[in-house]
Amino acid sequence: MNFDRIKEKLNILADAAKYDVSCSSSGSKRSNKNKGLGNSSGMGICHTYTEDGRCVSLLKILLTNHCIFDCAYCVTRKSNDIKRAAFKVQEVVDLTINFYRRNYIEGLFLSSGIFKNADYTMERLIAVAKKLREEENFNGYIHLKSIPGASDELMREAGLYADRLSVNIEIPSEEGLKLLAPDKNRADFIKPMQKVKDEILQYKSEKKLIKSTPVYAPAGQSTQMIIGASGETDAEIMYTSAYFYKKFQMKRVYYSGYIPISYDERLPSIGTEVPMMRENRLYQTDWLLRFYGFDIRELLNEKNPNLDTDIDPKLSWALRNLDKFPVDVNRADRKMIARIPGVGMRSVHKIIYARRQQRLTWDHLKAIGIAMNRAQYFLVCDSPQFETKDRTAAQLKSLILGTSNSKWRGAYSNQLNLFDTNAPLVK
Repeated sequence: MNFDRIKEKLNILADAAKYDVSCSSSGSKRSNKNKGLGNSSGMGICHTYTEDGRCVSLLKILLTNHCIFDCAYCVTRKSNDIKRAAFKVQEVVDLTINFYRRNYIEGLFLSSGIFKNADYTMERLIAVAKKLREEENFNGYIHLKSIPGASDELMREAGLYADRLSVNIEIPSEEGLKLLAPDKNRADFIKPMQKVKDEILQYKSEKKLIKSTPVYAPAGQSTQMIIGASGETDAEIMYTSAYFYKKFQMKRVYYSGYIPISYDERLPSIGTEVPMMRENRLYQTDWLLRFYGFDIRELLNEKNPNLDTDIDPKLSWALRNLDKFPVDVNRADRKMIARIPGVGMRSVHKIIYARRQQRLTWDHLKAIGIAMNRAQYFLVCDSPQFETKDRTAAQLKSLILGTSNSKWRGAYSNQLNLFDTNAPLVK
């Protein structure tokens, strides 16, 4: 094995893989100095998380950055003048096993540019996973990128070796895809998603009858959208996400802010990057849809096509629906408590449990860990309350955003003390 050439490939193909955010990166670049122990160069190593919160390190690379397509937003498009490389199947297998044995990684995230055609590329991705499972007896985590347009037979085989499959829909709207990637067809993205969904359901059904039935893609499937390249509103983006969650039972939809990579009149100008806060608000909205019981139409609609950047989407919804507040935490149902700004789902569970033992006060809520600087305006408990019913949404928003002002914080904490000498301070 030519180690210098392998290292060069790893540098090129790990760097190209960084644009795929459906596997979270640690971003660490600590180098080894003075012959110390360890080296965290960030080259190809990323971190993701299991359902129970455990952090898993993965080798994250492309099989190749050669591609037959010329998508305007993609760094690996065929017209882009970049250094190209491709791993052999056995090289990826050897890298994975060697990194695993040295305790650098616990699994593999493998994507690829499309060379020759979709089926040829997908076959090679599957070949890596198959060799790892059958020849190396590798039982670590494997995430394979599904190639748009790959056959049903290949998608079925991929799920037998991979823990998770994903195909990136890339652009939220079909119109945007036609503009920026005219060679691609939206139907080619949908087909493998549907196949994976059907196979997961079928294998689960068969396993109930035949215990020896193998597990198919046990970690499900995910997808990713590029944000800000084609002008969609936040509503259009999140309506697309809601559709994919419902239609294909996605585990996750990821949102990647467009990073300008070259001049193209169809794209935002160079230097115009999508604000990180926009990504953050989209993820928060996604969380509300999946875990808090919100309908997308409550959060985004014709009247509110874009998310607020200065406040989170739950607070924004609450300020638009003040008639639903305050919520009595000692009596309200779980769904309504979850809609109180500053109250996370863990706190909801704690509140439901704690109120069975006693009526909750401000002290109890503070101990539970809710964000009092927001929540106090939207709930009542078994303590003296604050008159907020006459405040407008704009006034409440200003008060909440002003909690970082130490002068206001001190004045308001004194106001709390007038009612309760043990009242919680505003966070």
